Amino acid sequence: MPGVSGRVLVVDDSKVIRQLIRVNLELEGFEVVTAADGAECLEVVERVRPDVITLDVVMPRLDGLRTAELLRAGERTRDIPLAIVSACASAGLGSERARAAGADAFLAKPFEPVELVRMVRRLAGGRRGTGEPCEAEPAVGPLG
Repeated sequence: MPGVSGRVLVVDDSKVIRQLIRVNLELEGFEVVTAADGAECLEVVERVRPDVITLDVVMPRLDGLRTAELLRAGERTRDIPLAIVSACASAGLGSERARAAGADAFLAKPFEPVELVRMVRRLAGGRRGTGEPCEAEPAVGPLG
């Protein structure tokens, strides 16, 4: 599709947050697919083949940190840029745990939509393992 900036898989158990992220990314030309938790993410990731995945931390069935670890362990998913988008920074579960799980960036909720778009755009511009940059802007919370 002309003008499409890439495909993003948004994983969050809150329907409202999924919709908020979807609308903001679609307005910027991204194609967005959503999943309600980590288990659903793992079910659809091969079929969807996203350029970037955003993960909440606290979700039913399979949380975002464990999902990130499993994605990093998968041969076909290890190079997909991952961003943790979570309110867990206030609970002490921020960027250090996200980095340990294999995330490339961390964005604390609540976030400004422009920060989200900037982070996803940068991550979509480079894939892990290619030598190309795939971290977020410093103001957004790069990991690495």
